[in-house]
Amino acid sequence: MNVISSKEFFINQDKYFDMALNECVYIQNGGNMFSVAIANDLHNEYLEPDEDLRRAITADEFLEGALQIIDKIYAKK
Repeated sequence: MNVISSKEFFINQDKYFDMALNECVYIQNGGNMFSVAIANDLHNEYLEPDEDLRRAITADEFLEGALQIIDKIYAKK
C-alpha cells in the first residue's frame, strides 16, 4: 500500500497509474484519502451480481410494502 500526497500524485501521475496496476495506491489530500484503482478490477470486484442481489427486492416491491405499513399506521389513529 502506497500513500502519497495529492501534490506528489499531480507531479508523477504516470508513475502512480502504472504502480496501481500491481498494488494499492492512495492519495491523501488533507483529511481525505482516495484510491487509484483499475476499472477492470472494480468491475470484477464490486459490480458482479451475487446472492444478495438475487434476493433483493425491487424498488416497486419496496414501495408497495412501505405504503402498506403507512396505511396500517394511519388506520390505527
